[in-house]
Amino acid sequence: MPSITVLEKIAKRLRIHSLKMTTAAGSGHPTTCLSSAEIMACLFFHEMRFNPGDPFAWENDEFVLSKGHAAPILWAAYAEAGLIPQESLLDLRKISSDLEGHPTPRIPWVKAATGSLGQGLSVGVGLALAQRLAGVKARTFVLMGDGECAEGAVWEAANAAREYKLSNLVAIVDINRLGQSDATMHQHDIKAYARKFKAFGWEVYEVDGHKIEKILEALALCRKSSGPKVILAKTIKGKGVSFLEDKNGWHGKPLKPEELEKALAELGPMPEVEAKKYVRSRPKARIPKWKESFDFGLPQYKDKTATRLAYGLALEKLGKVNQKVVVIDGDVKNSTYADRFFASFPERSFQSYIAEQNMVGMAMGLAAKGFLPFVATFAAFLTRAHDQIRMAAYSFSNVKFCGSHVGVSIGEDGPSQMGLEDLAMFLPIPGCLVFYPSDAVSAEKCVKEAARYKGMVYLRTTRPATPILYAAEEEFPAGGAKVLRKSEQDAVTVIGAGITVHEALKAYEMLKKEGIFIRVIDAYSVKPLDAETIVNSVAETGGRVVVAEDHFEQGGLGTAVALVLPEKKLWKHLCIRELPRSGKPEELLARYEIDAGAIARAVKSLL
Repeated sequence: MPSITVLEKIAKRLRIHSLKMTTAAGSGHPTTCLSSAEIMACLFFHEMRFNPGDPFAWENDEFVLSKGHAAPILWAAYAEAGLIPQESLLDLRKISSDLEGHPTPRIPWVKAATGSLGQGLSVGVGLALAQRLAGVKARTFVLMGDGECAEGAVWEAANAAREYKLSNLVAIVDINRLGQSDATMHQHDIKAYARKFKAFGWEVYEVDGHKIEKILEALALCRKSSGPKVILAKTIKGKGVSFLEDKNGWHGKPLKPEELEKALAELGPMPEVEAKKYVRSRPKARIPKWKESFDFGLPQYKDKTATRLAYGLALEKLGKVNQKVVVIDGDVKNSTYADRFFASFPERSFQSYIAEQNMVGMAMGLAAKGFLPFVATFAAFLTRAHDQIRMAAYSFSNVKFCGSHVGVSIGEDGPSQMGLEDLAMFLPIPGCLVFYPSDAVSAEKCVKEAARYKGMVYLRTTRPATPILYAAEEEFPAGGAKVLRKSEQDAVTVIGAGITVHEALKAYEMLKKEGIFIRVIDAYSVKPLDAETIVNSVAETGGRVVVAEDHFEQGGLGTAVALVLPEKKLWKHLCIRELPRSGKPEELLARYEIDAGAIARAVKSLL
């Protein structure tokens, strides 16, 4: 066990590394690194247990740097612990280096990208839940900044940690008083932070964040107490360098070479200590052997069924054959039908309540430990968690999202409940698949495809029950489309997804009576889009195409189709172009001109 003197030396090494790295890079946040040096030294070289040779070992304690702008000191700690080469530190922020300006899982020890502040504690909740599910003794530590405690997502996470009695979760708040542009809300009023965390049911320990012995005492108490714990560490931003200490205007500002020379003179020479010999690990953990199949049989549907119900039924089936599937709900499981999974697998079901940002953060943490999280709520409410969804993508998270109650077809509940922006939110995300099934069979098959895919997936489901279009044996691979009506007489290609596929089929019957034939395509895979099928079909119908979707104009199916078509001279895009209102589904589809009648009129206008 290292002495206080050894930990003080390691803290000084971390400070020196952080200053040198950011000056070499010409950018970065050295002052927030200086305030947390003692905290990092105590965590990595005294309290935490991890196997330096295996970043994915279940017995490892996990660490989340929620104040991601302090990445240099994280890289410095990794180097001192022997996890990365020390010589790589001066490559900070270079395009050829994985030591980025804010942490990402390109370094395998990082389990989630951070830097968009206020999200790390939610990820920590997910990691701690994963450790509990695996039955391991490992713990999760989250280092937060005081400024990010103004974010509501922090308190969503604090509430969840208390609700789940996460004794294996420890948060440390680096209260260094200064934010980016000014002082933080509570500055050095530690009692203000203490009142908040205590109100959320956390054990609270207040320390001087630059006194090693006080930090160690608090960490020892955290081992003994139950429930989630937080250490409130009063620190000085820029600690150790007189012209930086507690000075505003230095956030995100590296030292110039001459300033670095002056700072290093104050700090003194690099202490001689072999920090990595103080890294400690646990015996290898024994974890359950989980079933991980994706084959849950064929759908069994005869009557009209809502795709949201099919999602819930498929999820329950998947849970029986794959024990790594976990489900997180935002108090709408009786509408998304995730309640089926909750009833069958309560130990793998987590209620986030009406806290969508924390819901996504928890999923990120669970996914980082190898679980397969499905997250479902109304599509409209996922917009609240867009930043977390974005950061999940930057974390390479294997999270599956389901947005139900999409478009005007939900009916009387009105525009606040209608997901009309969701495709625009998910389509730009790199590597994210987007499925929009039109019937229960395709919905079940899309759930299976989503589970198999390694990466993020968004599944869009509708509220109304829709007729069954497909045989149970039909497959729905990513990047595919289904041609439902086709003949040599086809004059126009009509492309829909979800509810508008059924409207297109009605339009087909209407137009056929007039001797007009259309080709109907179900673009269930909005991303990747079946460009070949669409381009060929449009070419075969004289370049005439109608796209109908229950979504706003920009960023949805129409945009996806437009990107693959070589020309759009004979093009009609039917979509929602104004703020909708309450009404019956059929009234709304007609009013906003995405129903069968509107499709038929659009077809005729192109002839």
